[in-house]
Amino acid sequence: MEYLAEKLRKWHYSVTFIHGGMSLDERIRAENEFRHHAQIMVATEAAGEGINLQFCWLMVNYDIPWNPNRLEQRMGRIHRYGQQHEVHIYNLVAVNTREGAILERLFEKLNRMKEHLGSDRVFDVIGDILPGKSLKDLILEAISNKRTLDDILDDFERIPDEEAIKKIKEATMEALATRHIDLTRILGEQRKARENRLVPEYVEAFFKRAAENLDIKMEKRQDGFWRISQVPLSLRNQTYEFKTRFGEVNREYNKLSFDKEKAFKGQTEFIALGHPLLEAVIEKIFKEFALDAEKGALFFDLEGKRDGVIWFLEAGIKDGNNQPVGKRLFAVYQTKDDRMELINPGILWDLRPANEIVENIENIELDEDKVIAFIIETGLEAYRQDLLVSRKRDAQIKQKYGIRSLDALILKSEEKLAEYEIRRAKGENIPESVIARELHKKHDLECKKQRLLKEISAENHLLSETPRILGVARVIPKSTIKDELKTDEEIEKIGMDIAMSYEKSQGRMPEDVSSLNLGYDIRSKDIQENYRYIEVKARAKEGAIALTPNEWIMAQRLGDEYWLYVITNAASSPELYLIQNPAKHLKPDEEIDIVRYIVRDWKEKAVKG
Repeated sequence: MEYLAEKLRKWHYSVTFIHGGMSLDERIRAENEFRHHAQIMVATEAAGEGINLQFCWLMVNYDIPWNPNRLEQRMGRIHRYGQQHEVHIYNLVAVNTREGAILERLFEKLNRMKEHLGSDRVFDVIGDILPGKSLKDLILEAISNKRTLDDILDDFERIPDEEAIKKIKEATMEALATRHIDLTRILGEQRKARENRLVPEYVEAFFKRAAENLDIKMEKRQDGFWRISQVPLSLRNQTYEFKTRFGEVNREYNKLSFDKEKAFKGQTEFIALGHPLLEAVIEKIFKEFALDAEKGALFFDLEGKRDGVIWFLEAGIKDGNNQPVGKRLFAVYQTKDDRMELINPGILWDLRPANEIVENIENIELDEDKVIAFIIETGLEAYRQDLLVSRKRDAQIKQKYGIRSLDALILKSEEKLAEYEIRRAKGENIPESVIARELHKKHDLECKKQRLLKEISAENHLLSETPRILGVARVIPKSTIKDELKTDEEIEKIGMDIAMSYEKSQGRMPEDVSSLNLGYDIRSKDIQENYRYIEVKARAKEGAIALTPNEWIMAQRLGDEYWLYVITNAASSPELYLIQNPAKHLKPDEEIDIVRYIVRDWKEKAVKG
């Protein structure tokens, strides 16, 4: 490795390296140096696992390992999901050696398989198509003259291409995947995840606010990505436990993004939950502002509607093995007259933090036990039932395949024991040790079956943990929005009725989710499972419309699936206008306290419904 690195430096390349003698921190730093500065990384097998090098797409294997799995691991560092470029891997082979001749024939076989499959998957299962013995054994046989080189090379041709392809498909689980994957369920879970995920805009907005408070030097690049020129030492000086879990926080980040797709396409650092920089910032924010959080917070509702308290609680579910199954953030709105309702925690984006002193605020009685009881009854039990459905589905798979396979093995063992008894009865000498081994094997299989049955039972026994209160926010009305832009409950109801009726008339199945504050009012789908996420804006007459940050961000995230239904003259002769993907086609004329986006010329982009 040192020889190669020195040669490359003499040729004026910038070089970094990884070897087995380096600590975890040193390897992480080398990976970061390669990502942002060095042209070439020279590495031993130590770089074969645990690091992600998909930002590069050219690999040269100078020394081919005799274990094909190691070659797979090397290739997997750059040839992996999210790679944006065509990967080129060069394997250097000295063909005038016995080792080289065998390797050359192996790669010829692999290339033929690749052409037949039309896929690079063949390189992921090299070890599964070798003829009987391992690659190491074949090379050692050639070197020690146990077999002639020609005989060994002929082994590669004795397995027909069709058989090799079959082995590849079996090794890549293609047959199993096509038979047993419930595609409908997977698509449904992806849909649910897309609707509920923490969108990048929220993460970016949080990070920018935190950066201002933590003295992180952050600036926008000309290409639209972010640059952090300096990360404070207090964020970089992390514990070994933190580094093991998340990685090392670097001194600087030249190019980063909070959007996964943009980060992949731009081959840049993707900042999301789990990234060491973001996790360090979150940890620091919790420490720095813990006392402030305990005091609570005050927010203004600029539409003048809400006057109460919002509770934020964390609640988890564990199974019978005391293993965490899920955790969720809940928000409860408590009115002055002590009514409670579940709301979306994203409500905070539609409120404005009160940065000034407010006097004579009416007190509201805070009863923690009552709020916890409300969450357990109305929110947590429904969450537990959702998780239980998923757990029961997984249990059926374990029952079907796990228990069934163990039953088959136990039966096979019993048949073998019965055969031994028959052979003994006929006078054949069967050693006691052989029977004892089989009895032990059968007992072991029966124990495994019982353990699996207990495990399945425990996994289906879900228990709710006591919810933990994270914080409380007092919300008071402070109307700063013009009267014509304010929402009117009666007009809103008319608008919702018109929108729901229109969806049904178009053969779709609409669901009213307006009370959940999701950033849209209606979730609608047709029989082909095509979705529309509809935000309804109803006006008594004509005029501009106002979008909340939550609505605007969801419009950006859902793109063509997001629709704006505007109903004008709702109180007299209603007219419905449809705008698909408003984030793309509309540009706000005005922003009010960064809690409302005002759009005046929306009609130019609308289609009449």
